[in-house]
Amino acid sequence: MPNRLLDNPKIIRLLEALRATGGETRIVGGAVRDSLLGRPPHEIDLATAALPEAVTKAAEAAGLKSVPTGIDHGTVTIVVEGTPFEVTTLREDVETFGRHAKVRFGDDFEKDALRRDFTINALSLSPDGRLHDYTGGREDIEARRVRFIGDPSTRIAEDHLRVLRFFRFHAAFGEGPLDAAGLHAAIIARASLAKLSGERIRAETLKLLAAPRAVEVAREISQAGVLEVVVGASFPARLERLVAVEAALSRAADPLLRLGALCVLIPEDADRLRDRLRLSNAEHRRLAHAARLLEGLHGAISPPRELELLRLLFEQGRGAARDALALAHAESPAAADAEFWLRGARFLAETPAPDFPVKAADLMARGLTPGRALGAVLKELQAKWIRAGFPRDPATVTRLVEEAARDALRPPRLQ
Repeated sequence: MPNRLLDNPKIIRLLEALRATGGETRIVGGAVRDSLLGRPPHEIDLATAALPEAVTKAAEAAGLKSVPTGIDHGTVTIVVEGTPFEVTTLREDVETFGRHAKVRFGDDFEKDALRRDFTINALSLSPDGRLHDYTGGREDIEARRVRFIGDPSTRIAEDHLRVLRFFRFHAAFGEGPLDAAGLHAAIIARASLAKLSGERIRAETLKLLAAPRAVEVAREISQAGVLEVVVGASFPARLERLVAVEAALSRAADPLLRLGALCVLIPEDADRLRDRLRLSNAEHRRLAHAARLLEGLHGAISPPRELELLRLLFEQGRGAARDALALAHAESPAAADAEFWLRGARFLAETPAPDFPVKAADLMARGLTPGRALGAVLKELQAKWIRAGFPRDPATVTRLVEEAARDALRPPRLQ
């Protein structure tokens, strides 16, 4: 229940410090929502009737560190025993220009609540334990319903990212069908998503894909034409299969790999996502690497044999091999819990990666000299070692090394 938030010693200390401002302070937003849902809050934000300068002064007087993280918008971050808390002065909209609203500071919690996006995010909790609900948010939480505050089109016009947030919050907190009025407004405004920065789209998309109902909502937004605007071509059925494979393997949700299942068939698809969503270099490399390996696995009805999996593990690394195999399983006609596919996944997860047991010094000890030719011999020797099944026994390895050295040192035949 929300009152448990007030049992947090750091919150107690922070609220006590802010009493000196003379303005009321409450816990707001997601922390209150999550507590009503029985979930631990990811972070705890507060709203206050006090101005930022008063908040900073009160915090420092109580021996707490304050950081002006968003001072122009009324936000001060106060650090209590190593934990940061954002404290934001109440605001009222004067004018709105898409995401950029002209606001003024206020002292009315109801007006502040009414400018938020969804009813479930507009609740607040007083230090005395009273829950304040100006929009019907508690009833919507009990019904697992995500609903815009007021007119959905107006809320979306204030920040077009709310189209995606509507779907993401439903995937995280909703049950049953999407709110009809919100869905209608989101479809009408879907083209506006193309104007948003890739970084903002990326963050919301990955959060959506990590949510409990990602599969159902991805199917909905595909039918609504929103996915086409966000990521281009998409394959919701493939995503559904990958999520089922994750469950069969008892793996946690992997939002980036889920994005790959939804959108990536070939390496060029990873390039397209990098440009559209401003993926990090590491994210792009991961998706592109999996796509390159997957090109040899499209249409597979069973996983590669263990020797081939071992080769993938050695040449491509564990991460890329596991990604490609999971995507290939998701594409296959086999059930998500098909044991022969799961056995391959466990093999890649548990088997130590082979370590080539030969060094250049081993060949030099047999008469080869350093240089480009030595590198070529070592590369060919590694290929033979792989074809031989990655042997580890000293006798076999020694034989392969001696054969390679003998062949390299043999004089060329006269024509």
